[in-house]
Amino acid sequence: MAEVDKEIKTEVKVETSKKVVLTAEENGRIADEAYKGFIDSIVALDKNYNIEKIEQAYQLAREKHAGQFRESGEPYIIHPIAVAKILVELGMDADTICAALLHDVIEDTGTPYGELKKRFGEDVANLVDGVTKLNQVALYSKEEQQAENIRKMLLSMSKDIRVIIIKLADRLHNMRTLGYRSEEKRRSVSLETMSIFVPLANRLGIRQMKEELEDLAFSYLDPFAYNEIEQLLEKSKPEREAFIEQIKKRLAKRLEQDFNPLPTIEGRVKSAYGIYKKVYEQGKLFDEIYDKYAVRVIVNTVTECYYVLGIVHDMFQPIPNRFKDYISTPKANMYQSLHTTVMGREGIPFEVQIRTYEMHHTAEYGIAAHWKYKEGVKGKYKYDGRLNWVRQILDSQQESNDVEDIVRAIKDDLAPEDVFAMTPKGDVISLPLGATVIDFAYAIHTQVGHRMTGAKADKKLVPLDYQIKTGEIIEIITTKDPNHGPNRAWLNICQTNEAKSKIRSWFKKERREENITEGKQELEREFKRNLIRVPEGELEDFLSLDMKRHNCETLDDFYAAIGYGGVTLSKIMPRLKDEYTKKYIQTASYNDNQNNPDQFSGRKKPSSGIIVDGMDNCVVKLSQCCSPLPGDDIIGFITRGHGVSVHKCDCINYLSQKDNEPERWIPVHWAGKDETASNYYKVVLDVIGYDRIGILADIMSCLQETRTMTYESTARVLKNGNASITLTISVAGTAELQNVITRLKKVEGVFSVERSSK
Repeated sequence: MAEVDKEIKTEVKVETSKKVVLTAEENGRIADEAYKGFIDSIVALDKNYNIEKIEQAYQLAREKHAGQFRESGEPYIIHPIAVAKILVELGMDADTICAALLHDVIEDTGTPYGELKKRFGEDVANLVDGVTKLNQVALYSKEEQQAENIRKMLLSMSKDIRVIIIKLADRLHNMRTLGYRSEEKRRSVSLETMSIFVPLANRLGIRQMKEELEDLAFSYLDPFAYNEIEQLLEKSKPEREAFIEQIKKRLAKRLEQDFNPLPTIEGRVKSAYGIYKKVYEQGKLFDEIYDKYAVRVIVNTVTECYYVLGIVHDMFQPIPNRFKDYISTPKANMYQSLHTTVMGREGIPFEVQIRTYEMHHTAEYGIAAHWKYKEGVKGKYKYDGRLNWVRQILDSQQESNDVEDIVRAIKDDLAPEDVFAMTPKGDVISLPLGATVIDFAYAIHTQVGHRMTGAKADKKLVPLDYQIKTGEIIEIITTKDPNHGPNRAWLNICQTNEAKSKIRSWFKKERREENITEGKQELEREFKRNLIRVPEGELEDFLSLDMKRHNCETLDDFYAAIGYGGVTLSKIMPRLKDEYTKKYIQTASYNDNQNNPDQFSGRKKPSSGIIVDGMDNCVVKLSQCCSPLPGDDIIGFITRGHGVSVHKCDCINYLSQKDNEPERWIPVHWAGKDETASNYYKVVLDVIGYDRIGILADIMSCLQETRTMTYESTARVLKNGNASITLTISVAGTAELQNVITRLKKVEGVFSVERSSK
């Protein structure tokens, strides 16, 4: 990994050469040569490394990985050596280097933990165990396996930060050599890298690693955009280098008047992925990216930082609202620097970063810059609460087996974009972009959040969903009532997992009976919607697997978990529906067949509520283009491999395609009333009304009075000033739909209610 001051731009290293086949002797020679080069690089650093211990780790790793090869055809031991070399460049200690050389021996060679502990000590053994995946743990799915691996990694990281630093180095080398893998594997690994490891590297402040991982993953996820940006950068390279050199010379000439020796002045260009985010995500042109070029000035003291800032603003025209002071308000990853964007005589904007040498070292190596590797230092490095955010993620996701939830928590809580707001006393609170005043309250203290009744931003009252902006003074209004607590609706408003976790915890502890009632009602509603009817005496057995997965000993515990949000029904319902079908529907059909073999000569009652003429036991689905309801005139279309798709007879797709392949259009009709009484169907309504305060609330109240389930609602203002509201509801048929439409038309200000044709 090249030093920043030795190059203008970090190059992405991707190895994509053809696979090679080598003899055992050649493999041994390659391994030993790679190790010798690695040891030479350690010796050249003149640090207090225990070379003898590192040598022993290498010999054991070489022995255990003998006969194993990478996708490239190289001996596998090359990978641990490369990982160890990355960690040496970060300045990590001897135990970390040993653990890097051995990081795959438990997982890939079956070497027991005890052997590592006996030969290399508890620290090395724990580090290796921390980066080892849970491949042998019996879990329910591949996704849960991934969730548990991530959770284990975070748990190990909260105990010893070196675990994640080894894991990041491991992922970096894997990304550098990802070109040998299949295209599908390249994309899946790159997506995981971008979702998990890039945010972690950013939060730990390891800029070099974060940017290289980003660019490598980006090159596989969107190769077209990556190549386009690389070509743009290459095309402008001569002009770019000349421009940066000119700025550096002008600054040096001015600074030499006040500094002796002269501060270090560097130049750089924004990474490919950094440019991509500005160009493709924010819709900016390549020339509109103000911080595409940057010059960095490194001085000795904080006072000199602000002095240089004044000189820069005197030499160049500052661009308004483009100054950030990360010295007085450091980022969550310990990053400190002054950032200002200015305009030169050439009319080209560029960014100037000003920091001390200590700040620069932290900016490049992050938390790794503070590692105590010196001989004689005992015990783990203490980080003074800097890793509390890891524990917050673990606490907020302790009951989740959904990898998407955990990944979302990592991405949200480790978002690179932060906002900084202050309490009335001047304390600075850092929160992710998009955080609300509820998140702010819980960031101050748990009890401040629980007793919150309102909030002010710059002395003005704001709603609870108000998103905080950098620089605002936020005042949280609280009550002295000890029985006051949060509202369940806050879970849908707050953005940070810390706030959500504390709200759920409050409901879990303070409102158990309420949670049980709420959870039971919610489960019954979902069962009714999905046509699941489990005898009450068999319900606990039916839910036993999910109860076990969520650590619920009794049915009431499970209801309570649903009530306070520990169990998300939308996540478990697909599995419960499958289980219900296997246990009750298929079993009942089999028993009926055994008891009355002749019954299948006639027509069965269809679960879909639709009878297909001339076919039995046919898969039937309602088309989304017209969403037919019982009472509509319908027609069926025989699909290839997906059963019969049912359309309304006035569906535009049917009318336009009915003359094409007419033999595939077949008669279908709705089943009898008794057979469809428990079936519900989604339908979309378009409501037009006067844009007044409370119209949406009145509409939702009307739907509640008619006991109509609402899945989604969106509202917008039309050019003529009216309100357009789109509702997705469920009804049993056209008769119930007509009743709902009639009731909605009576709402004050509603002009029209029509069933959507989309």
